[in-house]
Amino acid sequence: MHRARSVLINLLPLTPLIPRAAGPERYAAWLLRSGSATSSLSVTSIRNYSASVAPEPFLNGTSSVYVEEMYNAWLTDPKSVHVSWDTFFRSTSAGAAPGEAYHPPPSLAPLAKNQVPIMSLAPYLGASVPALDGQLNEKIIDDHLAVQAIIRSYQIRGHHIAKLDPLEISSADLDDKTPPELLYSHYSFEEADMDRIFKLPATTFIGGKEKALPLREILRRLENTYCHHIGVEFMFINSLEQCNWIRQKLETPGVMEITNDEKRLILARLTRATGLEAFLARKWSSEKRFGLEGCEILVPAMKQIIDHSTEYGIESVVMGMSHRGRLNVLANVCRKPLEHIFTQFAALESEDDGSGDVKYHLGTYIERLNRVTNKNMRLAVVANPSHLEAVDPVVQGKTRAEQFYRGDGEGKKVMSILLHGDAAFCGQGIVYETFHLSDLPDYTTHGTIHIVLNNQIGFTTDPRHSRSSPYCTDVAKVVNAPIFHVNSDDPEAVIHVSKIAAEWRATFHKDVVIDIVCYRRNGHNEADEPMFTQPLMYQKIKKTKPVLDKYANKLINEGVVTAEEVKDVHDKYEKICEEALENARKETHIKFKDWLDSPWSGFFEGKDPMRVSPTGVKEDTLIHIGKKMSSPPPNAAEFEIHPGLERILRARMEMVKARKADWALGEAMAFGSLLKEGIHVRLSGQDVERGTFSHRHHVLHHRKVDKATYRPLCYLYPDQGSYVVCNSSLSEFAVLGFELGYSMTNPNALVCWEAQFGDFNNTAQCIIDQFLSSGQAKWVRQSGLVMLLPHGLEGMGPEHSSARLERFLQMSSDDSDYFPPESEEFGVRQLHDINWIVANCSTPANYFHILRRQIALPFRKPLILMTPKSLLRHPEARSSFDEMTEETQFLRVIPENGAPSNNADAVKKLIFCTGKVFYDLRKARDERVLTNDIAITRIEQICPFPYDLVKNECAKYPNALLCWAQEEHKNQGPWTYVQPRFNTAINGTRNIVYAGRPPSASSATGSRVLHLRELAAFLDEAMSI
Repeated sequence: MHRARSVLINLLPLTPLIPRAAGPERYAAWLLRSGSATSSLSVTSIRNYSASVAPEPFLNGTSSVYVEEMYNAWLTDPKSVHVSWDTFFRSTSAGAAPGEAYHPPPSLAPLAKNQVPIMSLAPYLGASVPALDGQLNEKIIDDHLAVQAIIRSYQIRGHHIAKLDPLEISSADLDDKTPPELLYSHYSFEEADMDRIFKLPATTFIGGKEKALPLREILRRLENTYCHHIGVEFMFINSLEQCNWIRQKLETPGVMEITNDEKRLILARLTRATGLEAFLARKWSSEKRFGLEGCEILVPAMKQIIDHSTEYGIESVVMGMSHRGRLNVLANVCRKPLEHIFTQFAALESEDDGSGDVKYHLGTYIERLNRVTNKNMRLAVVANPSHLEAVDPVVQGKTRAEQFYRGDGEGKKVMSILLHGDAAFCGQGIVYETFHLSDLPDYTTHGTIHIVLNNQIGFTTDPRHSRSSPYCTDVAKVVNAPIFHVNSDDPEAVIHVSKIAAEWRATFHKDVVIDIVCYRRNGHNEADEPMFTQPLMYQKIKKTKPVLDKYANKLINEGVVTAEEVKDVHDKYEKICEEALENARKETHIKFKDWLDSPWSGFFEGKDPMRVSPTGVKEDTLIHIGKKMSSPPPNAAEFEIHPGLERILRARMEMVKARKADWALGEAMAFGSLLKEGIHVRLSGQDVERGTFSHRHHVLHHRKVDKATYRPLCYLYPDQGSYVVCNSSLSEFAVLGFELGYSMTNPNALVCWEAQFGDFNNTAQCIIDQFLSSGQAKWVRQSGLVMLLPHGLEGMGPEHSSARLERFLQMSSDDSDYFPPESEEFGVRQLHDINWIVANCSTPANYFHILRRQIALPFRKPLILMTPKSLLRHPEARSSFDEMTEETQFLRVIPENGAPSNNADAVKKLIFCTGKVFYDLRKARDERVLTNDIAITRIEQICPFPYDLVKNECAKYPNALLCWAQEEHKNQGPWTYVQPRFNTAINGTRNIVYAGRPPSASSATGSRVLHLRELAAFLDEAMSI
């Protein structure tokens, strides 16, 4: 009671007439005696002091006992009394001046926007901060705001000073400075303030169940969360829910604690990853294998992601990576038999056709039981060339296709993991292009987990010379992907962010990046000498213990394992490797098919490899599809389309009635007839829904309602296959790669990619060269992908004229000097043996058949199609239904069928050509009245070359001069490809001359006048006899 009396003078605002010499009277009794009717307090009559109950006059007979009990209760537990009493007693005990301890009650008026009751800070103000004139002073408010600013600064910038480099020689963000906003002195705090208690804002979870913490503890927890071995970038994400989710996963006290069993599992997985590299280095010391030394933690990290994702329902994981660590991932993540890997180091003959590839480019496909979750998993690693990031869109396309065929519209069963190198991740534009597919409706895979093996070096190039951004991962910010930087030598930190990444993907279905900051113990490969260019780094690396040794010692010191147990785990894996090597030595051949990343179970079995199914269809089918494509939406009265579209549809209907098809209708009939057979059709590319040249119109738009569309080919038959037509982002590299991956997944689908203009395919040259033309030879992997490339010199300039047909022909694998044995199977055997098909069709019917033939073949080959521009509306470029019905097929060569064919001996010149130039040549022949003198034969399929049909055509016109005519320049187009093959076809018995434009560095002139002059000269040359 003595301490209670000491607060006597602090009630002066309530009792202004109290004499200063109150003396040692009882505190409450004195209040009662000195009170007045106009100056009273309201108190509660219930002993539960934190409850709000009916008030009673303060200065009455019971007040003495009440105030004493309130004070005693406050001494025991300040939280047991109302906040107003807590504030009063705190101020009194702190020696507040008379009249300053009491705070008036808050106003009952509603709070304005962004206001909080200032008294809510009272329990957290500390005893040393006084109040002034009954109000909290500005320093209290400023200090609490400063604490909030500090917390936010750590969340935003803490990663800049995180200890991420296991070598401790550089900063992962290439900047050694500490942001000033991470220093408490920046906010006018002093050492004396460190033990003051501050209320925690709702934007942090560092307090756990505590609502307030001393400043010293706040800073300690923030340092441990954001500045230790994990640095996180996430505050740029424009979703409060997602930011708070990450905060909670990182800041909650004890969130990184794991069980001893989990630690032992990390150790065992780390032992396997380290053990394999040591075993390979010992057995094949001079072989390049691009080992994982310096980032062995990758294997436990990937296995943790897969384990955790499996718990969320994932059944299939598609992975893409460059060569570093690939063998280790195949062995210890996918569990590919070690015998298969060791056999690749032996100089053995292949059991399969094809040229094969180096072991660190190969892919695989494994179905196995996940021992941690006891669920079956499918794991695929997609084969990849040395173009480090080229596989990224291929993986995404394959993942999207698997999701489609499983009916996994939300990505809950199939996911992708992409592994990157630090220099490639920031240096190669395909990464950016692939990121921009991540949230597009027809391309999203509903979240990809990206893992960067951050060697802090690119081959020999220092990061300061290989990127302009602070981190190699900054490109991921374009899609609001959170980025977790982590020190590779802290296995538990790596495993923690791996769990978070798996949970993020399962929760939000968005991309996420794990940046494992590590080092490369050897050079770029095992034979490379890194000391030439990075002497200081590699001196430090030589002194750095492997992460396995560090972690094993840590667990031994913690008492989790013993040294004997560590040795036992190592010895067991060493024994497994030795046994696998013994088995591998018994092999006599290597099998590329064991490394296939996309097996087509049951597709090749039971088929005649030389039999092509019919491509013609019933006329009723053509009519039905034609009418659907010529009709407005069924609810035409409500669905208002553009008047111009109405005219197009009416014109189509007239063609259907006349039993004819133009280019767009022929394509729709090919797609529609395949859909009828249950085949999935996907058409992708820039502006493909309408068509670059406004000819296709597979998606009709409502004139007045946004996003209201109608897709006729989706409503042909009740049980048809799925049709997807989708405009892509303005990318060729990524989108072509995506469609290639999509086509690899299932052979029973027609997947087409169309370039806006054929000229633009060269920005996807890497996919064409490394995957499409050579994929089967290197990786025994087939694809039926169709490339539609608008091509033709029509005065539109050098970037809108040529799909560079010559490049595709130059990459074809047939021998120009070899005429295959003639037989009934000649055509299909050529297709079987070639690496791809290159064609330039001149009629809608042939276009119809060649598209359908892609599915009719008993195998799959890429199809490179030069497609027309002016022919889309050319009145002569139309086909009768008679050319598409049953008993018809694709014509590799369309011979002359006019007057010259009736009197072949009198023909003076036989012109061979391909594509739309036929119409120019025929018109020029008719204008010059040379119909009886010149025959024109069209080669529709250029590659593989139709030797047999060309031979027959030449024999038919024995007296004719043979001529190849093309609109392209002489050093371009098919000429250099067909010339030697003509000689082979006719056994060099006759010469073939060239008619066309002269050689040129550019594909076409930009001058309309010059274009017409060149065309006239070319036609004059072709028509000369």
